[in-house]
Amino acid sequence: MSKKWKVYVTRQIPHAGIELLQKECVVLVNPYDRPLTREELLENIKDADGVLCLLTDKIDVEVFDTAKKAKGFANYAVGYDNMDVEEATKRGIPLSNTPGVLTDATADMAWALLFAVARRIVEADKFLRSGSWGGWGPMQFLGADIQGKTLGIVGAGRIGTAMALKSRGFDMQVLYHDEHKNEVMEEKLGAKQVDMDTLLKESDFISIHAPLLPSTRHMFDMQAFKKMKNSAYLINTARGPLINESELATALKSGLIAGAGLDVYEFEPKVTEDLLSLNNVVLCPHIASATTTARTNMALIAARNLLAMLKGEKAPQCINPKVYGDN
Repeated sequence: MSKKWKVYVTRQIPHAGIELLQKECVVLVNPYDRPLTREELLENIKDADGVLCLLTDKIDVEVFDTAKKAKGFANYAVGYDNMDVEEATKRGIPLSNTPGVLTDATADMAWALLFAVARRIVEADKFLRSGSWGGWGPMQFLGADIQGKTLGIVGAGRIGTAMALKSRGFDMQVLYHDEHKNEVMEEKLGAKQVDMDTLLKESDFISIHAPLLPSTRHMFDMQAFKKMKNSAYLINTARGPLINESELATALKSGLIAGAGLDVYEFEPKVTEDLLSLNNVVLCPHIASATTTARTNMALIAARNLLAMLKGEKAPQCINPKVYGDN
């Protein structure tokens, strides 16, 4: 190839992905350890043949109009609610994501949050570090039991299934809410597919793994919290806007539910102020996929997808296959 393609990567990613692109492309990477401003994004993609982007980059009509040479956009994420899929499809521009590789990492994180909030790990850690601990006491930091409790899974896709399967060691009853029947969960766990009201009322722990759609935005609001047990815990490693954060804060402060563990936020990176002062919520900065293996594999998959787009080949993880004439 006499001329290399020009690729822009909107945030530093594990080097394995960059290295793969560099074999066939001139690669420019956002030099800042932060998301690009809108102006910076548009300026850097205007001459790009391909773009490797993140969830923090809004890929819309303005981007497509600016990056006129771009043969495709590879999202470094499983989700793609940052991308205007319909508009890209109209224009014949392929888009891709990175499914599969972060399933276990995200499910593990959901469990980490569940344990942390149920057993008050973060709260107890702060107490000990403050120098306030005077020794063992029978009433110190009493938390919730997990063994034998009921786990509710909202969204029984890959990650929701992995989360559920990891409950086997705790002999939990598993309920799930999804429009599709999950035979794996039912066969291996005896899981029951239930309506949302039943899941809310009967679950001791609820873990959210649903996609962000107009129909799922704020699916957890005050009305939902009022249906949950006062002793229930809510875990979210999916998308922030699935929860109405201000109403969650009210529910947590009033004791309407026992606690929450969050890795994603409604107005990310901003977190609703009232949540920051509460001890019964564990807050993490969107790190569910933050294992070396998962993040490296994401980089490699995104790079391979982008290279396929540049070569006019079908991207393996294309999210709008209609651009290739597929249904």
